[in-house]
Amino acid sequence: MKFRRVVAGALCASVLLTMASACSTPQSSSNSKGNTQTTSASSEKVTLTFWNNYTNDSQHVMANIIKQWNTDNPNIQIDANSTENTAYKTKIKTAIAGNSAPDIIYSWAGGFTKTFVDAGKILPVDEYLNDGTKGKLLNGALTNITFNGKVYGLTYNQQAGALYVNNDLFKQNGVKIPTTFDELLTAVKTFKAKGITPMCVGEKDEWPGMWYYDMIALRSAGASACLDALNKKASYDQAPFTDAAQKLEDLVKAGAFSKDVLSVTRDDAVAQFTQGKIPMYFGGNFDAQLIDESLKGKVSAVKFPMISGGKGVSTEYLGGSADALLVSANTKYKDQAVKAIKYLAEKFSSAMYLTGGGLPEWKNDSLDQSKVDPLSKQIMDNIVNGSTGSVPAWDLYLTGDDAQTHHDLVQKLFGTTITPADYSKQMQQKINKS
Repeated sequence: MKFRRVVAGALCASVLLTMASACSTPQSSSNSKGNTQTTSASSEKVTLTFWNNYTNDSQHVMANIIKQWNTDNPNIQIDANSTENTAYKTKIKTAIAGNSAPDIIYSWAGGFTKTFVDAGKILPVDEYLNDGTKGKLLNGALTNITFNGKVYGLTYNQQAGALYVNNDLFKQNGVKIPTTFDELLTAVKTFKAKGITPMCVGEKDEWPGMWYYDMIALRSAGASACLDALNKKASYDQAPFTDAAQKLEDLVKAGAFSKDVLSVTRDDAVAQFTQGKIPMYFGGNFDAQLIDESLKGKVSAVKFPMISGGKGVSTEYLGGSADALLVSANTKYKDQAVKAIKYLAEKFSSAMYLTGGGLPEWKNDSLDQSKVDPLSKQIMDNIVNGSTGSVPAWDLYLTGDDAQTHHDLVQKLFGTTITPADYSKQMQQKINKS
């Protein structure tokens, strides 16, 4: 999935000044054989290669954090290389398959990483986390990076879906902000009758519309059932998933989206919302800062409406761990690489939250909350904190062609070229074969 990590460049310097911590003091860590190696104090100079997809504004934040590490650790240097998002996926897959992976790997938690884990290409890091690291992480931070009971990396950024509502448009038109799906349909029909397009989605890019379906499925089926299907322990061809498809079709047929929905890009959809033309937009936390910059104080980030009779609960959300740092199983410098990802993941977590690029996975009581993007803080406080479960956007969980199949079938729902029943049947036939 692609999404824009928006970073307030003016904050970068202050972020790094407050977050940099000296790591020049010699530290010891236990290796896989139980021996102790002193890494920082060693006279041997080590260079760790680190590949990532940070080619946008976030690169500046990441580069400065890496620079700080290199200053504090003269004998353990990080050599970072950035590649555009889509090209990076191909590049890292090819390198890992050919046993030429970098020491430190940026990856997406969930299915993308699982493929590498199943091939034995990623180092399990459990034995390195009993030094207090686990206590620094938020609850659930390791869930999407744990496979077969072992932890294979560290996450630093999570996603969470939110229904962004333009409060001014709701007040001006006398419409209630919906808390149930029936109320959502009522709001859609009311706005539509007034000549206002109620919702927007960049379905030309496919994954934004998938977020709508996946969220509705979470409300209809519940987190446990969604995860069972994604883990191929249950069928997609069952009532809750068909009902979710039906409800998405109900929105489409009620006129929730523009008639040219299949030709609208994700950037176009966000632009329409930030111009104050659209009352509702369901998107990720990564949209929050741009929305706040354009419509400051006019928008709220609320939970997606509940479905009457659905098995989902209000404390479940679409999202969870998204970005992770892994260590190649073939690295010559296991201890040093794990030490480095601990530092990077913790610093990346706070920096991206403070600059509006993501939601944190690490605790940071010293973070100045007044500097956090207001909508990001709303999502963290009202949707993530106190949650009882989450399900990642399905294309982060599904692997290979399965993710594309899901995209394609949801797009057909938006285009009304497939029935809800056929959607469920084809998901089962093409993805989750028994």
